Amino acid sequence: MKQQIKLLVLAVAFAGNIPLGFGQQSNKVIEDFKPSSVNQSGKEYPQVNSEGRVRVQISAPEANKVQLDIGAVKYDLVKDENGVWTGESSPQDVGFHYYQLNIDGASVPDPGSLYFYGASRWGSGIEIPAKDDEFYALKNVPHGEVRENIYYSKTNDAIRRCFIYTPPGYQENLEKRYPVLYLQHGGGENETGWSSQGHANLIMDNLIAEGKSEPFIIVMDNGSWHRPRKASTADRSQGTWPPQGWADDFMNTLLKDIIPMVDSKFRTIPDADHRAMAGLSMGGMQTRIVTLAHPEVFSYVGMFSGGSISPEDVEESPAFKDEVKTLFISYGSSELENRRSGFGGDPKANTQALANTGMDTHFYVSPNTAHEWQSWRRSLHEFAPLLFKN
Repeated sequence: MKQQIKLLVLAVAFAGNIPLGFGQQSNKVIEDFKPSSVNQSGKEYPQVNSEGRVRVQISAPEANKVQLDIGAVKYDLVKDENGVWTGESSPQDVGFHYYQLNIDGASVPDPGSLYFYGASRWGSGIEIPAKDDEFYALKNVPHGEVRENIYYSKTNDAIRRCFIYTPPGYQENLEKRYPVLYLQHGGGENETGWSSQGHANLIMDNLIAEGKSEPFIIVMDNGSWHRPRKASTADRSQGTWPPQGWADDFMNTLLKDIIPMVDSKFRTIPDADHRAMAGLSMGGMQTRIVTLAHPEVFSYVGMFSGGSISPEDVEESPAFKDEVKTLFISYGSSELENRRSGFGGDPKANTQALANTGMDTHFYVSPNTAHEWQSWRRSLHEFAPLLFKN
């Protein structure tokens, strides 16, 4: 039954907004819980123990049933004589997870946690400590800046927002110009995801301080799309999903508005040799579509849990092989163990096949993680040192 549940969650996790934490149930809970690192200031709950269990607590004296909803599983909480409900989950995978509370059927954020945008809403998040969290830890090293950038999009006739990371030294050496990575979030998330949940800025600060990565600018924009109103389950079963042209709006915005705006406002090196695109889940799928359609714009391509590029794709876009210097594909190990059908074939085999044609390809597997932020943090950490070396 647990395997069936896990396969079901993987099947609907196109968006990149469903954390997959399947731990082993145990009757014995280790009582070494500590407040989460992403709690609101002064809040004791939620808490995490050494097993990776999440414990929550909320005062709801009039409620009849309260549950913790995390990892696509609901856990019943227990009410004490004061109307305070407490309970915990089974162990979760390391890294960041979205969660919510369910009070008498209403799903609400936990008032103890900071809020993050995922699952198409602002809600609660929690961090399960990882043994390899040093690469995104806040350290005493030179730090870059993440700035909110508001701009007008002629393509959409709308005011839009993106977040832009500039590396350490950007403000000091005003003569230096930088390459750019356009880095996309998953479905149900937005332009805040990579700097908030993903810690992209800290990952880069640490890599640059260690001399492992070239400094570059990162642009994090909103690639959200909305399914057609007429789309139904029947529509999905009768054809390809997502539908033809689903990424066109963002592709046009990126090429006609975002890239020209960034090149005009920031000290970039405005050519394909110094431009990369990557994304997680839905963002990886967008990256695939955009870079195959316009290989003359990007020289480096990264897809994290977002399908892969096959030899057949390259045959239909022959310039891709000539223009793209590096192709990076990654997944969490649990994703490969329960690989979704109809998602572009075997990603490892596709990547190796392209390597056999002479392309510089890389296939990375995040150990013991699934379709979740720890896989994507690790992926960026592996991808960034490959960029702009020449």
